[in-house]
Amino acid sequence: MVGVPEGDSVYRLARRLDAGLRGQVLERTSLRVPRHATANLDGLTLLEHDTHGKHLLTRLSGGLTLHTHLRMQGSWTVTRPGKRLPRRVMPDVRVVLGTASGTTAYGISLPVVELLRTRDERQVVGHLGPDPLRADWDAAEAVRRLRAVPARPVVAALLDQRVVAGFGNLWANELCFLVGVSPWTPVGEVDVERLVALGARALTASATVEGAYQVTTGRRQKGEQHWVAGRYGRPCLRCGTRVLVAAEVSNDPENRRTWWCPHCQPGPGRPAPTRRPPGT
Repeated sequence: MVGVPEGDSVYRLARRLDAGLRGQVLERTSLRVPRHATANLDGLTLLEHDTHGKHLLTRLSGGLTLHTHLRMQGSWTVTRPGKRLPRRVMPDVRVVLGTASGTTAYGISLPVVELLRTRDERQVVGHLGPDPLRADWDAAEAVRRLRAVPARPVVAALLDQRVVAGFGNLWANELCFLVGVSPWTPVGEVDVERLVALGARALTASATVEGAYQVTTGRRQKGEQHWVAGRYGRPCLRCGTRVLVAAEVSNDPENRRTWWCPHCQPGPGRPAPTRRPPGT
């Protein structure tokens, strides 16, 4: 499944929200989740949006931060003064951030909504690994974390947000192709410095360069933006071999898949699924 929010998606979202809300005084706000249903953000100023991996941090005056996460189903939309969301969408709204200027941001179907002190942000993002889109990006630390478990399949290591924050399913698959290894190659057999450098450049370009969003091939034509992700059964754009796909984890709620070209990505094949003994 391609199109699930990744670090570059959330980074672009933060910039879009900043464009409409940064520096604005909030009015008509509500957090429609039980834990914070009585919270009142009216009168506060929205200072900025920041990201760490796939986490969005909306910083407010008064030392408060609104922490949200899109996961699979969440989204944000911004309406101009005088505009409203369609009535059918309103039951799914979890956050309303109206401003004195009339611009309003709506967080829709957000699975994570937390209001906390800005000084306590580490409680919600402190477990994350280095993020290539942050000013404090530490490539050496990312390399160290990737190498920490040499036998781990590289695709699994890239998906672990505690190792490197921001690479989701699309990027994990595409990076394996770009460095020419099977997704199940042990990390200890991969040129990790090259992998990290390439991943950081690609994610940064996707997040910041107009027209480059999640285009890994350099081609913007529909169906040709990715080397392997989402291309099951189609010919590899490099060699023509049929692209294969496998479910990464049985019953995965995120429905992640692993795509690869068996010719361009030599190495271990997909491990046989482990069967549970009867009665367990």
